[in-house]
Amino acid sequence: PNTSRPLSSSIFPTSVVGANYPLYSVKMASVMRVVCLAAVLFPSAVLAFNSRVVPRHTQFRGSSSFGKGGEYSTRHHDNGVTDRRTGGGLFMNNGGNNDGDTPIDPNPGGLNKWSDDDDNKKSFKDMSFFEQIQEWFASDEGKEDVKTYTVSLSVALLLRLLIIEPRYIPSLSMYPTFEVGDQLAVEKVTKRIRPFNRNEVVVFNPPETFREIVGQSSRKSKEALIKRIVAVEGDQVEVKGGKLFVNGVRQEEPFTAEDAEYQFGPVVVPSGDVLVLGDNRNHSLDGHIWGFLPAENVIGRAVFVYWPPWRVGNTGMF
Repeated sequence: PNTSRPLSSSIFPTSVVGANYPLYSVKMASVMRVVCLAAVLFPSAVLAFNSRVVPRHTQFRGSSSFGKGGEYSTRHHDNGVTDRRTGGGLFMNNGGNNDGDTPIDPNPGGLNKWSDDDDNKKSFKDMSFFEQIQEWFASDEGKEDVKTYTVSLSVALLLRLLIIEPRYIPSLSMYPTFEVGDQLAVEKVTKRIRPFNRNEVVVFNPPETFREIVGQSSRKSKEALIKRIVAVEGDQVEVKGGKLFVNGVRQEEPFTAEDAEYQFGPVVVPSGDVLVLGDNRNHSLDGHIWGFLPAENVIGRAVFVYWPPWRVGNTGMF
């Protein structure tokens, strides 16, 4: 039986101890998930910002000019009508001739549908928070941003559901390949197109026998696990003298923490199943206790560690 003791509550324990906790997502793991999601959303956000439409209430309506003697003239256009405030000035007109009678609009034809109703409209910064939200959703800019973020989020969730997802290591059952706090990427595509091989590290949903051992009501019975495949269907497996034998051949396993202190087998792996063991052989609740793993329970293959930075890589995963 497995005699390992529980892992301390710290995610970075100071001593190396055995643990049989399942692989599950915890709050600390969500940090890197947010980073991954941000990496998908950021380019779309930049694109949306650079293509934003200037809100209608911030656009220019009308024009102004100086007249003879320093007069300031202001004209607003409403269906072609010009409102002019005079006091003598230097007016601009065709050909550069200043007859003082015919001012020239420096912005002809610009926004001639402006009305007095816009003068009564609140500026964006004077609105309440909820009014700002409503205004933003009603604007062309807001509609475009919502569309952009919806598409980006959908793509990110689709990638996570079908292609690759992050996982967090909470125990030392796979030490020294993985340490507590490691975060790794699990790809979910190749399991559909090629068979599983020995020495591959896989993440999987626990089989029924595992649930019976830990208790159906236990949280651990519903969480994913991570182990290494040591034998595939048709293989004869035996553990003796601390070493693993597959089809009578002793296996070289440089990735294990120590020799096994138990005897197992010989047994033959049934069709459609694999046998998985933890690299920390004497501190892992794995196939030598609960039996064979149905291949259909596999979620995906572990491909590389992406966090922490000093442990980035895929050493020992294949």
